[in-house]
Amino acid sequence: MMRIALFLLTNLAVMVVFGLVLSLTGIQSSSMTGLLIMALLFGFGGSIVSLMMSKWMALKSVGGEVIEQPRNETERWLMNTVAQQAQQVGIAMPQVAIYHAPDINAFATGARRDASLVAVSTGLLQNMSRDEAEAVIAHEISHIANGDMVTMTLIQGW
Repeated sequence: MMRIALFLLTNLAVMVVFGLVLSLTGIQSSSMTGLLIMALLFGFGGSIVSLMMSKWMALKSVGGEVIEQPRNETERWLMNTVAQQAQQVGIAMPQVAIYHAPDINAFATGARRDASLVAVSTGLLQNMSRDEAEAVIAHEISHIANGDMVTMTLIQGW
């Protein structure tokens, strides 16, 4: 609830600043109202579209492959680790993906806690110990549990 309130307050603050700037530049108030309504619609619309497409866009941008059935020991370990950590924090099992990249990286995304995605790079799996990788995965799971992706996507939608 606090996240939504902060989102609404941020949008309101942006609209007030936008309105003040238009006012100070001499734009007529009748056109300013229409402009503010359009800004509000585009701001909310952009953030909602971004939020709903976040999993698909993230996977496409990195060329990630969702693990449907683990094909090897590493994928089995990754799926089990994500499942265990998701259960510990009380969220639904996220989809798990691996993407090919030499850098050590991971991310979490998704519109809801029960419809999320955790993706890790091959660089992370090849260069970190299992304990280190578990810590990174826990960090990503915490983003899902806290709803951080929703908050950031809504803010970035502006």
